[in-house]
Amino acid sequence: MEAMLVPSWLESLLSSDFFSVCSAHKDSPRSECNMFCLDCQDDAFCFYCRSTRHKDHPVIQIRRSSYHDVVRVTEIEKVLDISGVQTYVINSARVLFLNERPQPKTTGKASSHLCEICRRSLLDPFRFCSLGCKLVGIKRNGDASFILSTKNDEMTERMPRRLAAKAEEELREGIQQEMYQSMPPPPHSNSRRRKGNPQRAPLGP
Repeated sequence: MEAMLVPSWLESLLSSDFFSVCSAHKDSPRSECNMFCLDCQDDAFCFYCRSTRHKDHPVIQIRRSSYHDVVRVTEIEKVLDISGVQTYVINSARVLFLNERPQPKTTGKASSHLCEICRRSLLDPFRFCSLGCKLVGIKRNGDASFILSTKNDEMTERMPRRLAAKAEEELREGIQQEMYQSMPPPPHSNSRRRKGNPQRAPLGP
C-alpha cells in the first residue's frame, strides 16, 4: 500500500547528506553536493557531476535556509503531490522543507495550526511542516499520498499545448497586424480639382 502512495526515490532524498564538498571536484568553485537524481537515487552530487553522470536524468536541486534543506515548489511539484505541506517564501521563491526542524521557543500566543506529526506551529492551515512529516503521516494513517494523480498529469501535459496554441495565435495576429501596417494607404481622390482650363486674370492697361 505504501509503495502506491510514495515514490521509490523519496526516502533516499530525505536521508541524503547535502552540501558536503564533492571529492571529485573539490577544487572547483561549484563543488558543493546540492543535487539529487531521481533515476539513480544515489548520494548527492555537485554541478559538475550532473553534466557528466546525470546529463539526461531528472534532477532536483536542494537549497539551504537557516541551515535546513529546502526545495523550490516549482521543482518538486512536477514529481510529487505536495498537498498538505506548509510552504514558505524565501528570497522571492516559494519553498518547502525536506525534514522536520527543531521546535523554536514559544513566545506569545500559540499558533492554531500545528503539524500533525511533530506539532510544530504552522503559518497556514496545512497538515504537515515538511515532506518528512508527510511521509510519517502516510506510513501511520495512509490518508495522504505523494503520487500525482492521473488527472493532474493530464492537465500538466495539456498545459504546454495550450500555451503553444496561444503563442501561435498571438504570432499569427501579430503578423497580420504588421502586414496591415506595412501596406501603403490608397491615394486620396482630389475632389476639389477645378474643372475646365485655368483662366488667367485680365492684364491691366
